[in-house]
Amino acid sequence: MDESPERLLILREIFQGRRLQLAGIAGLSLVATAATLVLPWTVGKLLQAIQQGDGLAKWTWLMVAVGLGSAVANALATYLLSRIGHQLVWRLRNRSMRHSIGLGLRTARREGSGNLATRLTADASAVKSIVDIGPIQLPMSVVTLVGTMVIMGVLDWILLLITLAAFLVALVVVAVVVVALRRKYVAIQNQVGTLAEHFVATMEALTVIKAHRAEHTVSAELATRAERVARFEIGASALEALIVPVINLGQQIALVAVILGGGARIASGGLDLSTFVAFLLYLFQLTAPLMMAMSGMSTIQAGLAARKRFEDLFALPAEEVDAGEAGDAPPSPVVGSPAVRFEKVRFAYGEEPVLQQIDLTVPATGLTAMVGPSGSGKSTVLGLIERFMDPQEGRIEVFGHAADQWPLADLRGLLAYVDQGATLLRDTVRHNLTIGREIPVADEDLLRALRDVGLEEEITRLPNGLDTVLGGSHDLSGGQRQRLALARASLSDAPLVLLDEPSSQLDTLNELRLRRLVDEIGQDRAVLVVAHRISTVQHADHVIVMDGGQVTAQGRHDELMRTSPMYAELVRGQALGASEKTTAALAGDDR
Repeated sequence: MDESPERLLILREIFQGRRLQLAGIAGLSLVATAATLVLPWTVGKLLQAIQQGDGLAKWTWLMVAVGLGSAVANALATYLLSRIGHQLVWRLRNRSMRHSIGLGLRTARREGSGNLATRLTADASAVKSIVDIGPIQLPMSVVTLVGTMVIMGVLDWILLLITLAAFLVALVVVAVVVVALRRKYVAIQNQVGTLAEHFVATMEALTVIKAHRAEHTVSAELATRAERVARFEIGASALEALIVPVINLGQQIALVAVILGGGARIASGGLDLSTFVAFLLYLFQLTAPLMMAMSGMSTIQAGLAARKRFEDLFALPAEEVDAGEAGDAPPSPVVGSPAVRFEKVRFAYGEEPVLQQIDLTVPATGLTAMVGPSGSGKSTVLGLIERFMDPQEGRIEVFGHAADQWPLADLRGLLAYVDQGATLLRDTVRHNLTIGREIPVADEDLLRALRDVGLEEEITRLPNGLDTVLGGSHDLSGGQRQRLALARASLSDAPLVLLDEPSSQLDTLNELRLRRLVDEIGQDRAVLVVAHRISTVQHADHVIVMDGGQVTAQGRHDELMRTSPMYAELVRGQALGASEKTTAALAGDDR
């Protein structure tokens, strides 16, 4: 199997299904180019007509028509090409967002949300520049450049040689600059991605920053990173700034040389005045396509650097949501099997072990509580069940089948998950309650789920009720977010519910509601809860005690009070360890 990353072929993306449209754009560009090439010739003819005193109107109207036709054709071609560029960017953004969402959780965390988001902004704009310049404008610039020099050679080949000699040094300098610019652009885009990642992380932690009066410190750190970006950009600008002056200098040298050489040839009778004026106009016109070609090459370097970043993104492995062979029916839960079984499971982030040869069982019904000090691996267990990551050793069974035998979508369809942060989308309450569901849920069922967690009144008081978009001025408190996430889990018919410290921000009244809700769910389904409150543990049907990445005891509360010194100590301390951060655990930072 070829595992080499797929190349992002910009020209193929542009031409696919648009050959006729692009042919029309090319035709318009050729008309504009031809008009540009003809215009100095008409000026020469007009000057010749003035000298001879006849035919002024014909050449005047021809010159106006050529100029107007060039402008109209060029404007229309530019618009149509720009529209194709925007469509390409739209497809790139869609593909990038879809691929980013499909990445494994650890891969996405490692890449960083800011760096991934930069693909949708700066990188997408840089790729569009390839469309604006590459397929039509740059070739037309080359055609104009070559056509201009051919006509100049027809007018006077000696003056053409003088012109080329004057421009030669300038072209060599510009070529060196273009090569250096590509390296600069790659560095700039990487630095912008890093800056965006740190800024996003800062805004997510804004509450903590303000509480610790760290605005100045954090702003200074971001300013340092922004300064680093600016240094790279200034370096690129210094190189870019050389292109136009160097070409202009070449033109000025050529102009002086042509005037001296042309004057000598006019004096000797080898060149007439109208031809010389036309040659000078072509010389002035030579600069525009040359600048377009050189600056176009510079712009394409930035676009190619951005293309490389898209290729790097698309090369990142996505989760295999449909892991089974096509046409294979997914396995069915085995009757009488436990909801989850770990057998000699080992897992490590890099070289540092997190779980060491653990064995545990979660019954098919009832409440199972998992307790232990911070860093003992509780959140990692939940992540392994969800297959956010896979173990290095051992076997994990879910409802009688190895976890990796379930197609990923079917496996996660068996699970309802509430993460420790009770993460919500910046979307409506309704969408947050029904995320992932293809069949609409009646308002009565949504309100009943909210009522079960004591949140119905607060939601109905929002401006648009269930259709209020959460976030900004209508954000929820930590406890409300937790209860909304619990309501979402209760609406699921998944046979296994995973709760990561669901009561950490709940008051006594809402904790009692949670207990009632969990008891109700546990009557015919399995509930696995990472717990730190004794009230959650005392009435659990099964308790798993973890410490140092190992399961030290399993059983009921009363039994463990007698047989597990660690469990008894945790209970007597009225706390079961500080909470772990699920996001950090899944990203590889939970130890």
